[in-house]
Amino acid sequence: MRYTPLSQEFYRLNRQNVINEISENSIVVLTSEDEYPRSGDTTHPFRQNSNLLYLCGIDQEETTLILAPWHPNPAYREMIFVKNPTPEMIVWYGHRLSKDEVRQISGIDTVFYNEELPAILHDVIINAKNIYLHIPEYPRLKIDFPTQEIRLAERLKREYPLHQFCRLAPILYPLRAVKHAEELKALKTACDITQKAFTRALKSIKPGKFEYEIEAELIYEMIRNGASGHSFAPIVASGKDTCILHYIKNDKQMQDGDLLLLDFGAEYANYAGDATRTVPVNGKFSPRQKQVYQAVLSIYKETIPLFKPGMNIHKINDFVFKRMDEELIKLGLYTEADVKAQSSSAPLFKRYYMHNTSHFIGMDVHDVGQRDWTFQPGMVLSCEPGIYIAEEGIGVRIETDVVVGEQSIDLMADMPLEIEEIEELMSNKSHI
Repeated sequence: MRYTPLSQEFYRLNRQNVINEISENSIVVLTSEDEYPRSGDTTHPFRQNSNLLYLCGIDQEETTLILAPWHPNPAYREMIFVKNPTPEMIVWYGHRLSKDEVRQISGIDTVFYNEELPAILHDVIINAKNIYLHIPEYPRLKIDFPTQEIRLAERLKREYPLHQFCRLAPILYPLRAVKHAEELKALKTACDITQKAFTRALKSIKPGKFEYEIEAELIYEMIRNGASGHSFAPIVASGKDTCILHYIKNDKQMQDGDLLLLDFGAEYANYAGDATRTVPVNGKFSPRQKQVYQAVLSIYKETIPLFKPGMNIHKINDFVFKRMDEELIKLGLYTEADVKAQSSSAPLFKRYYMHNTSHFIGMDVHDVGQRDWTFQPGMVLSCEPGIYIAEEGIGVRIETDVVVGEQSIDLMADMPLEIEEIEELMSNKSHI
């Protein structure tokens, strides 16, 4: 196995925290993510539903978790249903978890094969009043087809119209947002691997190479250090494409005098790292590139200490937006008079800084959490200011992952950051 699994105690505590919040005489039903077809009879690599993982740790397709704490049969109060690993399945697809392995990972004693799910699910439903289900509630998520969670909800609502159906997200999301010590350890490892990948890639960047060659250096270092891969599609953008926020083609030849923006992260133990660095392709920042980089770096350094209890993303944004005006004026992109005359509905900085400064990070790189949530110790968020001057072909973004606390913790504090440090490392092209 690539990583040390989180403990049974972690999953037990998470389940109990959910049970403590649901109404009396209720059940919780969570199902795994779909397997998505790639072509023919092949599928994309499976990635488990993060909510299911958080409550039981079973990283396997066709898995269902049922919590029924008021059921008269104690054996039915926590149950997991998994695939029956037949000999034919093992020949074609390899090892699948046995019942004992499921028990060891999850801390749940009652494990059934999926063939028994319909009858037992019916039993627990007729012994309950409320059914808690999860439907994806990420604000920017657009789903054009019914996922397994949506299909389950639609079916149960048809079959049990007299039951009360309740949202699990308002209970589960705040729990997931505050990380346990085990989660912080996994996140730190993901960030450590991300740092190693950047250091390796930095030594390979030079004019004439292609963006995808740098992407290859990143994934090589991630995999060899135990990551499952990228935590999201990496951005390796050079030249004018440093101003494209979600450029993922990564197919251009890098040119002398251009910048290269790397936005990437390793996934380790189902937890995501997320970093951005911007470097000169030829190893030396031009005077103008230095000006823009230093402007972003100043805001970045001033913002990290603000990730402390009582703040929220809106307050972080307010600070950064104000600082952006100051730095963009220094860069000659507009004047103080322009700022005074601007429309509040169309602030000038938005031309050069189009995104927010922060998002929650955890099992998902854009993890559960809302911009108005008050920061609590143990929350983990990105800090990622940037300036994008499309007319000059200069885009600079710097990003790290920060643990909220009275003294915020930068999980990638050792990743090369200063102009002099980056230039020195790039002058030494020997590999690690």
